[in-house]
Amino acid sequence: MNPAASIPAPARRTEFLHGARDTLPLLLGAAPFGLIFGALAASSSLGMTGALAMSALVFAGSAQFIALSLLGAGTSGLVVVFTTLVVNLRHLLYSASLQPQMARLPQRWRMLLAFWLTDETYAAVHHRYARDDGAPFKHWYTAGSGAAMYGNWLGWTAAGALLGQASPALTHLGLEFALVATFVGIVVPLLRERPSIAVALTAAAVALLARDLPYKLGLLLAALAGVLVGVWMDGRDAAHSAPTMREAP
Repeated sequence: MNPAASIPAPARRTEFLHGARDTLPLLLGAAPFGLIFGALAASSSLGMTGALAMSALVFAGSAQFIALSLLGAGTSGLVVVFTTLVVNLRHLLYSASLQPQMARLPQRWRMLLAFWLTDETYAAVHHRYARDDGAPFKHWYTAGSGAAMYGNWLGWTAAGALLGQASPALTHLGLEFALVATFVGIVVPLLRERPSIAVALTAAAVALLARDLPYKLGLLLAALAGVLVGVWMDGRDAAHSAPTMREAP
């Protein structure tokens, strides 16, 4: 008898709450970024309403900061859209990784979870799906993590917009190092196998070599290089693990 089959499947509510609970440390890490974005956006041409609307409809921290800086510099809308698209291309890799687990879900679920997919939620969900316990409601875990991150981001954006008006110095805090440290903390625990390590090293090298390209094209090239290396290594490993077929007499 399969030991996993004897474990009672957790209820939807339990999975949802566990997803929110396991994302709590990451909520704390995202809080200052939401606070600063709200303060910066509210003091820009967007105003408080625009700041809240961007967080509610875009829900992509790094892309929102970049879009805000480009809008402040008077950049055209087409360039803003293209640049934020490039920055968020990493989500294609997240989606490809989760596709085997999400493929059988109804479209409404896939659309919701795709919108709520962030770096933090992917980190939490990746560990949950890695546990082969036969639970049928893991997508509720993903929803719990995504809902927690979404509410957290909206709340801190609103708080930043309000506090930014009361304390303009809040908009001058530098979070560049903190942002990098947050991404490092998310990515490093996931680097456990040779393909993932190779992908990370390749993408890092290409991003470093192409860092001077305009419109963040270096990120696009780094993502493509990482994808190609990952696909090549997965194909090679699959070929090596495939059983050798004997020729018919």
